[in-house]
Amino acid sequence: MHPRRSAHQPRHARPAGDAHRWWALVVIALAQLMVVLDATIVNIALPSAQHALHMSDANRQWVITAYTLAFGGLLLLGGRIADLVGRKRTFVIGLMGFAVASAIGGAATSSGMLFGARALQGAFAAVLAPSALSLLTTTFTDPRERGKAFGIYGALAGSGSAIGFIVGGLLTEYLNWRWCLYVNVPIAIVAVLGALALLHCRAGDAGDGARLDVPGVVLGCGGLVAVVYGFSEA
Repeated sequence: MHPRRSAHQPRHARPAGDAHRWWALVVIALAQLMVVLDATIVNIALPSAQHALHMSDANRQWVITAYTLAFGGLLLLGGRIADLVGRKRTFVIGLMGFAVASAIGGAATSSGMLFGARALQGAFAAVLAPSALSLLTTTFTDPRERGKAFGIYGALAGSGSAIGFIVGGLLTEYLNWRWCLYVNVPIAIVAVLGALALLHCRAGDAGDGARLDVPGVVLGCGGLVAVVYGFSEA
């Protein structure tokens, strides 16, 4: 009788582990939602930002283009950095950098400062997104749980653009356009605290002795920047 009890003990311990993983999913999905949301959250605020920072109509589009250009162009590099440095570490660095860039953008006193902050946001988003996806893969190893987790993750990420328009409109209407950027700071802080508490480094997380292929990075990122810029100008 005793061996049967001991055989069933891991099953009783499993729900705690399950809860831990699902809370980790909340953190990962929140970070990805922030990345997708920021592609559209400033759209409604563009006229207000243009008036406040005296932007021309021709330059106004760079508030959007700077983010998408940096994000799309550096996405491959962000994935490689996650392989070299470690998924959790890259995830946390991406969140912290995104928060700092958002704060700089919210406090922008010139159009150039805002464009630079948006490009910095895109760069850290490119670091954050691949590590979030790989953390999701390593956190959920059971095929059924992984399928469910990816479904939730995809639904939240897919709705980010629509949520961005709604949140951007509300913040611009009831506060001001700067809060379309400031809103990322508390979200990122919550995600960082959650990542430190819930996500764990695993063996082999960071590549030992791996190198960064600089020529490949330059060619790959340069090509992606050209493609993204071409689509944005089309």
